[in-house]
Amino acid sequence: MTVSKDYTAQEIIIVAGAKVLEDKRVVFVGTGLPMVASLLAKMTHAPNLIPVFEAGAVGPHLTVGLPVSVGDSKTFTSASYVKGLNSAFEMTQRGFADYGFIGGAEVDMYGNLNSTMIGDFPDGYQKPKIRLPGSGGASDMAASCEKTILIVPHDKRKFSAKLQYLTSPGHLDGSKDARWKAGMQGSGPYRLISTKGIFDFEEESHRMRLLQTFPGETKESIQAETGFELLFADNVTAFAPPTVEEVRLIREEIDPTGIFVKRA
Repeated sequence: MTVSKDYTAQEIIIVAGAKVLEDKRVVFVGTGLPMVASLLAKMTHAPNLIPVFEAGAVGPHLTVGLPVSVGDSKTFTSASYVKGLNSAFEMTQRGFADYGFIGGAEVDMYGNLNSTMIGDFPDGYQKPKIRLPGSGGASDMAASCEKTILIVPHDKRKFSAKLQYLTSPGHLDGSKDARWKAGMQGSGPYRLISTKGIFDFEEESHRMRLLQTFPGETKESIQAETGFELLFADNVTAFAPPTVEEVRLIREEIDPTGIFVKRA
């Protein structure tokens, strides 16, 4: 397929996120770019992907357009069932959500996320420099889904050695069985997609590891914009740019009014 020469940082994140999602899997979808990526996956290689939304809709076809929130009526149209927020989270706690797809403003080397506030201790929480949206259902998703996929814009301030607030748990301190000892289930962060590349978390240390670089990036350029030491896969590969068709789908069919995907 023809590679696009005209795509944005958001669009390559969406394409990368969509490709992580497999057909016939259950994905608990957060607001924003995870919605766009899930819809792109359903329109391309994963038509039988089963999305779940926090307000309680399970398995909508999403043929009536992009939802603007997890409670949008579009998430209920053609859903297999709708039973409310408690039932949606009960489903994840019973092990029926393969992936939780969430974003954050700050991440550490173990995949712990901050989406609560930016500020200085000890008064940062009460008097933050920036008040962020908070958890919503993201903390519950991070604690209960079998695996989580994270989206975080990439720069040194956002890839931090120490979070200013831990909103959604990843691998906690990276120690063996840390999640289990804290009462959580699932294996935690599986992939992280930034504006510079795709990462996983090394099996023993649970530290962030670079798998693929986005066009124009190198291992060195990504490390330079990271506030902690990255691990690198034995064979770090280059992620292919979005195709012309993938960009067209995002711009013309999925989010034509730019609700979540801003135009260049």
